[in-house]
Amino acid sequence: MSIQEDVGGEKSLEKISDNERVDALEDHFDPVATKKLVLKQDLRIVPLAAAIYLLCYLDRSNIGNAKTLNASEGESLLQQTKMTNYEYTIALMVFLVAYAVFEVPSNYFLKKFKPSRWISFLMFSWGACTIGLGGAQNYATVTAVRFLLGMFEAGLFPGLVYYLTFWYCAQERSIRVAIILASATLAGAFGGAIAYGVGHMKMVQGLAAWRWLFILEGIPSCVSSVAVWFLLPDYPEEASWLTTSERELAVARLEREGSKGDAPSLNWEIAKATILDARLLVHYIIYFGISAPFSSLSLFTPTITAGLGYENLQAQLMTIPPYAVAYVVSIATAWSSDHFNARALHSAALSTVGAVGFLASALLPAGSYNARYGCLIVAASGAFSCIPPLLGWLSSNMHSTAAAGLAIALNVSWGAPGQIVGVWIYKADEKEKGYPTGHYVNFGMLLMVAIGCVGLRFYYQWRNKRIRSLGPDATGAVREFSY
Repeated sequence: MSIQEDVGGEKSLEKISDNERVDALEDHFDPVATKKLVLKQDLRIVPLAAAIYLLCYLDRSNIGNAKTLNASEGESLLQQTKMTNYEYTIALMVFLVAYAVFEVPSNYFLKKFKPSRWISFLMFSWGACTIGLGGAQNYATVTAVRFLLGMFEAGLFPGLVYYLTFWYCAQERSIRVAIILASATLAGAFGGAIAYGVGHMKMVQGLAAWRWLFILEGIPSCVSSVAVWFLLPDYPEEASWLTTSERELAVARLEREGSKGDAPSLNWEIAKATILDARLLVHYIIYFGISAPFSSLSLFTPTITAGLGYENLQAQLMTIPPYAVAYVVSIATAWSSDHFNARALHSAALSTVGAVGFLASALLPAGSYNARYGCLIVAASGAFSCIPPLLGWLSSNMHSTAAAGLAIALNVSWGAPGQIVGVWIYKADEKEKGYPTGHYVNFGMLLMVAIGCVGLRFYYQWRNKRIRSLGPDATGAVREFSY
């Protein structure tokens, strides 16, 4: 590692490896001031971002609870809207089509209109759509509203990942992405608990419990959007809650590897280079692979638990433990991947764990309810936990603000087709068999993720060796890749 003196007498960082960059940043900036700044940012940003995603995930996945809620009494979503299982799956798929189409433009508007304004607009819109689902009377209405819900929710997750690049260095992002993403596992746990409670609201004010589920879970998103408009900070350069010295430190820390609030927006030259970058295609394929188990667990966990001998409201309640365990494992995995600067291997290891859980679920006899429930917990923990390091890995290997925004959006967009796969694989007529098709497909997808992570890691290692072999001039001009 080399650190040279610039014209102003301040130290500046030349091209160094990821591990060396972490050490250099600690030497370059006052570690006490840096630690204080990061903590201050964390307290202001991370809980709020996690709460926003929790509400988003609740409003996205509650249709899975509505499908089975009070079905034994003829009062479920499917029964009252006279939808078939096939039509229900189409409604899920339409959401994902909208989700894929609107992710890239949403990240563009996030930068153009500022994060606080754009995210609050999205929140109010998807909350209104969720409330609207409570009034749906037929398949056509459910499908149309789910399309609108997908359109407005599309920009949140890639937007939040992009947003973190304005505030945190590469080696700090995975754990924060994990905390935000892990709120989805909390939402899954809360969703089951809320559905269990709302399930007792049978025909209150003449409305079935599933209608109340949509209404009561949509209202918080609409109300909270007002708070997000005023409370979510946009960029470090504009943060009035930071002192002048803290703002300068925040900007300086991200000079080389963060996004900038005043950076140029996306243009055709950057877009073309990002789209044609072949290495990013591997990132996208990996994310496609993880998206099938992610979506299938999100939407069909109540269905899966109902196939494990749990019925009615108990099936809702038994969705809580898999999500609760996945939350803890996700946080621990993300912290470890940042601490050891080994995001690829962590994602590969956890996807392998998830694959084993799904494979065991498929191979066990259909009547082995307890063993298969344990496998569901293992599968959920592996599938959810490997996602944050993947997103941190991608963002750390993007070298401009506009390119990062586009690549993150494209990455999550590639996940939408994978999620579409996820909505079809748990077939209603396989309940007595234990849903083997769904488990086998998710096993294969997660195995592909593990292989892709290991392969791309060695490719980046090879690229870095080539860069170093060109000498100091090359390593000073070209950033190495993180793995």
